[in-house]
Amino acid sequence: MSVWTEMIRRRSDGSMPTVAALVSGGVDSAVMVHELVIRGIRPHIFYIQIGMDADGFEDCNSEDDVALTTLLARKYDLPFDVVSLHDEYWERVVKYTIDTVQRGLTPNPDVMCNKLIKFGVFEERYGHRFDYIATGHYATTTELMGHTFLSTSPDPVKDQTDFLAQINLQQVNKIIFPVGHMMKSEVREIAEREGLANAKRKDSQGICFLGKVNYNEFIERALGTREGRIIERETGKVLGRHRGYWFHTIGQRKGLGLSGGPWFVVKKDIKRNIILVSRGYDPEDQYGTHVEMEQMDFIALDPWTVQGLNSPVIHPEAEDIAPIGITFKIRHTPEFTEGQLTYQPGRGYCIHSAERIQGIAPGQYGVVYDQRHHLCFGSGMITKGY
Repeated sequence: MSVWTEMIRRRSDGSMPTVAALVSGGVDSAVMVHELVIRGIRPHIFYIQIGMDADGFEDCNSEDDVALTTLLARKYDLPFDVVSLHDEYWERVVKYTIDTVQRGLTPNPDVMCNKLIKFGVFEERYGHRFDYIATGHYATTTELMGHTFLSTSPDPVKDQTDFLAQINLQQVNKIIFPVGHMMKSEVREIAEREGLANAKRKDSQGICFLGKVNYNEFIERALGTREGRIIERETGKVLGRHRGYWFHTIGQRKGLGLSGGPWFVVKKDIKRNIILVSRGYDPEDQYGTHVEMEQMDFIALDPWTVQGLNSPVIHPEAEDIAPIGITFKIRHTPEFTEGQLTYQPGRGYCIHSAERIQGIAPGQYGVVYDQRHHLCFGSGMITKGY
């Protein structure tokens, strides 16, 4: 029995719980609905419309998604509503993204969309009427020490816990992931076997809830272009020109238009609109072993408490909090890196990596897991890497 089915509890009158199913038009959320139905749950399907096509992003048109979701609802005879959260999305996610880029940092709109829209505004407006909210994310939950922990999917390539690592305890207690225990190949097989209309639909890529907006196009429409110099950090030599520092992130290799590389972005001077690069397959400037975060948001319990140690959450001024072994991610990748998490009063948290890691980008999130990279403890915004 999968973790999500163990989490489901019947209502006090013995009836099945009520579930709001967030469906995107993709194969994962379609199979999620199927998995609920075959277990006797009749979810209410919701499609969140953010209306980016109305703001000039025609590629983010939701027509096809709504049509496929309508077919899904009809197949299982389920209620279906399209709900608009356009204003909230632009105010909370788009504004955050633009502000973060202007500060020379690397945003993570997927993290903010999950925290503030799917499990934030949606819950406030609609989800509070239901016992659970179901999504097609590749993640699981684990019960431990009387708490519900966010935990990883067995499919390391599709695991999405890093995008969910800013949700809180109240949110994780209400979320169920009906496909989170599956491999992507299993999801495809179920969709084809059940004749779901989107069985062969490609996975979406992009930054919006619908997954279709090209990042550079989005940034250009928001901030425009401003030509600046690309300079080799070691020599000070001007190598070329760029269209604005906001199009580039620390550790970036592609899209620089420079010959004789590979070249990597190692620093941005936002006041002078300069991109500093370093050449080679292994330049020292693009690596670091320390990831600093002023604060960490732990979903359930912090790793020190889980191991019965002195905790900075409970004793933030304590000087004797021991370093603790963890695994972590600083970007969306199948791999986990081993390290230690430390806390210092007045400075915050620091991940000390057991190996050099490439492209530590302030603004992104350091996501912390247990040493078996099963439990996701939470995350913190990266302020510095070295």
